[in-house]
Amino acid sequence: MSWMQRLYQTYDHIKSLEDAKNLWPLAHFVKNAHIEMVISDDGNLKRIHLLQGSDALTLIPASESSAGRSGSKIAPHPLSDEIGYCAADYPGIENERYQAYYKQLTDWCNSEHSHPKLKAIKSYLDKNCIWTDLQNNAIEFPLTFKNASGQASKIPPNKAFIRWRVETKLENYTGTWEDQILIEAWIKYDAQVNTTLGFCTTNGEETRVANNHPRFIRHSGDGAKLISSNDSSGFTFRGKFLESTQATGVGFEVTQKAHNALRWLISRQGVKNGDQVIVAWAISGKKIPNPVADPFDFDDDDDSSIIEAGSDNQADKNTDNLNLSSNLGQRVALKLKLKIKGYQQALGKTEQLSIMAIDSATPGRMGVTYYRECLSEDYLSKLENWYESFSWYQRYNKKTTQSEGKKSKDQVLWPIVPPSPLSIGLTAYGKAFTLSDTLKKNLYARILPCIAEGCAFPIDVVNLCIARACNPNSGEHWEWERNVGVACALYRGYFSRHPKLESRRNFSMALDITNQSRDYLYGRLLAVAEEIEHLALVIGGEKRSTTAERFMQQFADRPFSTWRNIELALRPYMERLRNNRAGFLNNRQKELTDIMNLFDAENFSDDKKLTGEFLLGYHCQKMTYRKVKSENTESENASEE
Repeated sequence: MSWMQRLYQTYDHIKSLEDAKNLWPLAHFVKNAHIEMVISDDGNLKRIHLLQGSDALTLIPASESSAGRSGSKIAPHPLSDEIGYCAADYPGIENERYQAYYKQLTDWCNSEHSHPKLKAIKSYLDKNCIWTDLQNNAIEFPLTFKNASGQASKIPPNKAFIRWRVETKLENYTGTWEDQILIEAWIKYDAQVNTTLGFCTTNGEETRVANNHPRFIRHSGDGAKLISSNDSSGFTFRGKFLESTQATGVGFEVTQKAHNALRWLISRQGVKNGDQVIVAWAISGKKIPNPVADPFDFDDDDDSSIIEAGSDNQADKNTDNLNLSSNLGQRVALKLKLKIKGYQQALGKTEQLSIMAIDSATPGRMGVTYYRECLSEDYLSKLENWYESFSWYQRYNKKTTQSEGKKSKDQVLWPIVPPSPLSIGLTAYGKAFTLSDTLKKNLYARILPCIAEGCAFPIDVVNLCIARACNPNSGEHWEWERNVGVACALYRGYFSRHPKLESRRNFSMALDITNQSRDYLYGRLLAVAEEIEHLALVIGGEKRSTTAERFMQQFADRPFSTWRNIELALRPYMERLRNNRAGFLNNRQKELTDIMNLFDAENFSDDKKLTGEFLLGYHCQKMTYRKVKSENTESENASEE
């Protein structure tokens, strides 16, 4: 289990980082507390608070058995726990639960690792008045509790969780969950009372072996475990072994540190896709880009520092201050390059990196579906290659800030970036409600090696995206524009890594007016025809799809015969433009003539189905028009100012 070893090593590096405050210590976990009981250092109640939202998140000490307790199993937490465990005067208390809780706390109090707060809490517990005090303070059950996500639930009295605050005049940190000395006291006491030794297969040493492994890895309600061998009545380990420890042994410290590091990394830099989580990390704890994260993100707080680390005297000084100008696509492409360069300088060439994907097989079992170790130089070069090979103009919406009294507007942006895995999934399989969780997880699993290892992209996904992009009626107009950008990126990237070396090609993102490929030229023809009719419709005040858009799917299947219909449909629109936009029409007609002159006569009359290259020609031609319009708009705005 090399992933376990790498995570174990990572824990010791990240615990010294500034943002490691949410890294769990050994033998502890975070739980929602519902009630805070504040007592004095001599064990007298001072007040009671009801907790809601993020204020309820509480770090509590836990034993191996209590951290994994479920159902009717009796396994008390050492300090903070439910009313059903710690309130001796609760009418429905099960004496066996209370006795187990009280004995464990008493043993800890009487040990060499005791603490003044423990003694104060025990002194209060000895009065057997928790339930009475709750009633006297008008605490009504069931409690209505809202978690950090705003979800409300009803908490019955026996399940209401109590945390402790011991107020003294000399201490700043009165909460038991924030007292580092108390936290360390439990860790030492837990190690003292659990001395069962065994062989740890991860670090190769004789040490304390874990019987139960942590859960709550992906989120606070996550009950699935990566390692589980405690089912003595089923077939978890039986068949080859008599005891679970014969199957594998993992040290308590190793499993605690590894799982805590993984949990922290997921919350900090993991990409979640339902139950599937993909995380990439450096053993040193330095941040690295996640392979499946969306490369275009204006709200990435790390961009400035990373770009600064990768900039030199020749770098564009305005890269950090991204504006919404017509050259945004090139600026984002440059920004990505500088970001990769910054990571290369920050990490060095020999930094050890790991990439890991986990997913649930059942609600209680989780598996590692992908794992790879590599050096930073190799990983970043593969990521850079993905950015270069699969980049194309992608459609994004960005809310722009307006002056006072005006609503913010959505502005359409076309940065040059690879499509995100989510965009690929929506393009390949349709709208969000048809892209099931299973399809998404399978797609992410197939795309991950293409990004992290430089593998060839699945051709079936490319073909699905091309088919969707050839059908403008498959969704909203903005969805279709996104689909075209995704399909062009995947087609371009697929041929840059074609499994057959002789079939590899490098397609330019700029319009190639010398390209004589039949498919590319037909794509350009369709874009010019669409541009002519679109302007004519705008002048006539008509809001509908152009003939080129309506016939696009048919055009992709039978270009020669369909082009004749589109050409005939253009004539009345050309007449309209001749009287209103003669200059515009002359330029478009010249473009049509130039494109037709590039055709080979036999290729033009060939009516066979077009390949995805036709989308490249179509989109390049359209992006040329869009860039000219954007530049003209900017010039007009500048002249007005």
